[in-house]
Amino acid sequence: MRDGTAFDGELVVWEDGRLAFERLQQRLQRSGNAAEWAAGEQSAHFVAFDLLRLNGNDVTSWPYRRRRAALESVFSARRLTAPWALCPSTTDQDVVNEWLTWGAVGMEGVVYKKLTEPYKPGARSWLKYKPRETTEAIVGAVTGTLAAPRTLLLARYDTEWDLQYVGRTTTLTAAACKTIAPLLTPVANDHPWAGRTFSAGWSSRETLDVILVQPDVVGEVGVDIARDSTGHWRHPARWHRHRTDLSPSDVPRVTSR
Repeated sequence: MRDGTAFDGELVVWEDGRLAFERLQQRLQRSGNAAEWAAGEQSAHFVAFDLLRLNGNDVTSWPYRRRRAALESVFSARRLTAPWALCPSTTDQDVVNEWLTWGAVGMEGVVYKKLTEPYKPGARSWLKYKPRETTEAIVGAVTGTLAAPRTLLLARYDTEWDLQYVGRTTTLTAAACKTIAPLLTPVANDHPWAGRTFSAGWSSRETLDVILVQPDVVGEVGVDIARDSTGHWRHPARWHRHRTDLSPSDVPRVTSR
């Protein structure tokens, strides 16, 4: 701000009643006229969660309790509204428990820190808690080799029975690799993903070198609740085990959020 007040926070894009992380990523990749168009179509909000300077004075040495009170005062005194937003904060565990149920609107968890702690530039003093769930997915492709798969590309059918990519696992353990490798059957032209490319990660232009496999292996995975609007898991899943008792049709369907 012009008077030397500075916040710490993040940009978010709100779309159809939820936080759309993928829209923010798309905006960051654009420039020129495309960026100007995206700014009008996908407006971003700035969510402030800490205060660094107040009227030109450095307040990073203040305890978080004092910085938070001052941050709230700035929002109140200046009547800041959209696109400015104040991140909610609480010490009430019941309120936190409620927030942790808001996965459907794109929230992936809560962050927390000590009320007595100063701001530490360049240090990760905030801690994050992300709820996780155990669910099922189909193996649609692998990285590495068939004999020694490194990661698994996971899939689910949608309501039209089209095979949709939903995420990738972390690197498999040696035991998991040994168990899964004999179950994989390579398939190329007849695969639903034939001709498709997969990104190595969010905002990455690097594509994965994958081997398509027959989508008949079902596994149990551990995932956090962060998903994009298409149901794609934003963070890698952890492979737990092969589910011999389930078929691909038993796996939960992909639904848009």
